[in-house]
Amino acid sequence: MRGLCGLWLVAAVIGLASLSTNVAQAQDVKDLRGGVPPTEEVAPPVIYKEINDDKRRARNYPEQPPVIPHNIRDYPVTLNANKCLTCHTREFTAQSQAPMISITHFMDREGQTLATVTPRRYFCTQCHVTQAEAPDLVENQFVPIEEILRAFKQDGEAGEQAP
Repeated sequence: MRGLCGLWLVAAVIGLASLSTNVAQAQDVKDLRGGVPPTEEVAPPVIYKEINDDKRRARNYPEQPPVIPHNIRDYPVTLNANKCLTCHTREFTAQSQAPMISITHFMDREGQTLATVTPRRYFCTQCHVTQAEAPDLVENQFVPIEEILRAFKQDGEAGEQAP
C-alpha cells in the first residue's frame, strides 16, 4: 500500500511541476485580443482592401497555387455549387478569358484523369487565396531559387578568378 501512495505522490509532484511550466509558457503567448480581458471591448481588426486588378502574379516556387486576382465575396463554393468553375473550366475559358484550371485538378489520388474536377480539388479556397493591400504579418525571408542559384554561380566565378 505504501508503494501506491509513493507513486501517487510522485505523480502529483510531476503533474504540479508540468502545470506550473505550462502556466509560465502560457503567459508568454500573445492572444488575438492583444492582452485585453474578455470582459472588455476590443476594437475590431482593420479590414484591408482586396486587390481586384485581374493581373496574374508571379509564383515563387513550382506547384505554388496561383492567387485569385479578383474579388470572390459572393462566389458560392458549396457541396452543390462552385462559382469558380463557371469561368475556369475548359468549356467556359474562351468566353470568360479566364485561365483554365490545371489538369491536376482532374486527377484522383491514383493519378487517373477524371472527366470532371476531382472532389479533393473542388473547394478552390483551400489553396487559392485573394490578395489584400495589407502589411506582412510575419517577417518574410523567402528567397526564390533563381536568386540563390545566381548568387551561387557568381560566388563560384569569383572564386575561380581569385589567385
